[in-house]
Amino acid sequence: MNKFSSLIATALILLLSVAGGANAAAPEARSERVDFASGATSRVIKGQVKGFAYVDYPLHAGAGQTLSVEMKSSNASNYFNINPPGSEMSLFIGSTSGSRFSGVLPVEGDYTVRVYLMRNAARRNESGNYTLTLGLIGEPLMATPAGKDALIPGTPFHASAKIACAPPFAAKETTCEAFVIRHGFDGTATVEIRWGDGLKRRILFVKGQASASDAPDAVSMVRHGDVNVVSLGNSERFDIPDALIFGG
Repeated sequence: MNKFSSLIATALILLLSVAGGANAAAPEARSERVDFASGATSRVIKGQVKGFAYVDYPLHAGAGQTLSVEMKSSNASNYFNINPPGSEMSLFIGSTSGSRFSGVLPVEGDYTVRVYLMRNAARRNESGNYTLTLGLIGEPLMATPAGKDALIPGTPFHASAKIACAPPFAAKETTCEAFVIRHGFDGTATVEIRWGDGLKRRILFVKGQASASDAPDAVSMVRHGDVNVVSLGNSERFDIPDALIFGG
């Protein structure tokens, strides 16, 4: 099984672990917002999950900041995922990637750390006592103000374009809609790509180089003329023109 297939399988397993099966009652879910004390860059949280229950920890972060999450638990089937703002496509899946994450964030918004038990443990009504350590460092990248780079009316985006793309789960290359939030005029920008029914991917460029995304796979980039061909692992590809990133 390749990595892409493994991620799909893992997503299905997690869906079952959260849903508890079509005939089961909805799992207990609670949400606890994470705020950091003034001047602090980390926080330690202790909690418990049992059965199909799960806990969401939303926290606000900016583009370009580095988020770190580490979990220790009494139960080997206790994991966490990280979902980016406005998306259920996890950028980190604990059951395949372990109990520790550190990465640069591509876009401003609420990131959600979800703590849960895998189905094998949940169906036995096991519990997991965990300690979650969350850290957030670095200065956020601010969007270029409208007075210096005009916005698309009613949106936070500076420009949009149609691009060639091969998004996840697509059978063949297609066309996606791309939007950009520029963080200056040196090629530092967040590009949001949309396709299908509300699906989206965000990629952070720093000085014209793709450096981070909200996908679980590594980012790589090659240039073809004035087009940046960005690959996320072996399963996604987006052709992003310089004009969208730099403007002009």
